[in-house]
Amino acid sequence: MTTEPPDAADPTPGEPGTFTLRGVAMRARRPEAGLYLVATPIGNLSDVSLRALDVIAGADRLACEDTRVTGKLLARYGIRRGMTSYHEHSDGDAAEALLAEIESGRSVAVVTDAGTPSVSDPGFRLAVEAGERGLPVVPVPGASAPLAALVASGLPSDSFFFAGFLPVKESARRTRLEEVARVPGTLLFFEAPHRIAESLADMADVLGEGRRAAVCRELTKLHETIHRGSLRELTNAFAGAERVRGEIVVCVAPPEGEAVAGAGEADAILRGLLAEMKPAQAAAEAARLTGLPRRDLYARALAMRAETR
Repeated sequence: MTTEPPDAADPTPGEPGTFTLRGVAMRARRPEAGLYLVATPIGNLSDVSLRALDVIAGADRLACEDTRVTGKLLARYGIRRGMTSYHEHSDGDAAEALLAEIESGRSVAVVTDAGTPSVSDPGFRLAVEAGERGLPVVPVPGASAPLAALVASGLPSDSFFFAGFLPVKESARRTRLEEVARVPGTLLFFEAPHRIAESLADMADVLGEGRRAAVCRELTKLHETIHRGSLRELTNAFAGAERVRGEIVVCVAPPEGEAVAGAGEADAILRGLLAEMKPAQAAAEAARLTGLPRRDLYARALAMRAETR
């Protein structure tokens, strides 16, 4: 969905409407009218695609989550052009102005600070409104932090569920974890570095201490790290860690088996385990075997112990 520019002399680096690769200037093509959701690098600026550079340099309007961040990408590839700020705090007038441009026959490219627009950012609202108006919505795919973490985690990738950021408050966070505990696929979460230790502790408690997981930090950047282990092992590792920095994706493996169909089967498993284990240990093992929430099983285990006294 692009139009070829008229014949012209070879462009020079830094010329408006061009981008530069290894010192060679390339003239960008002007995209047809529409909303272009353009993926940008999540860290390493070399991860940008040729198509992304073409659209960023050639679109009539470039809307950015933070013009200072996008400005670094533009400088790296010799793109000189104006930018418009569009972020989560932008009001409805800002979105309306961008949509009006598309309706008038212009092309609008939207980029986020890192990754793919519309994934946990305001590009989603713009895409919904454009679609409802029958305007073209064109994805320009590229880097994605959840997918990069998934393929590096060593966890099953045939089925996965992206859950975004967990709630900040502990009670709401644990409730959300209970909601996704039995999803039959790898779970992907964004998490802030200052909350990673407490979130991992809640994951171990609610999802099961033995579930395999990976904490992927600063993906594609200089200090990229991937920590793999059980949720309990990762909880212990980050509980004693010095200040954690950077952007984080947490991947958690699916439940090891199908959740039990009824309470009777869960009770039978718990009774067998309680013959050899304390309630907390029995609940953790039953959660691993059944896929049911550890907290519920622990409450049931305590009730069973009380009945036998």
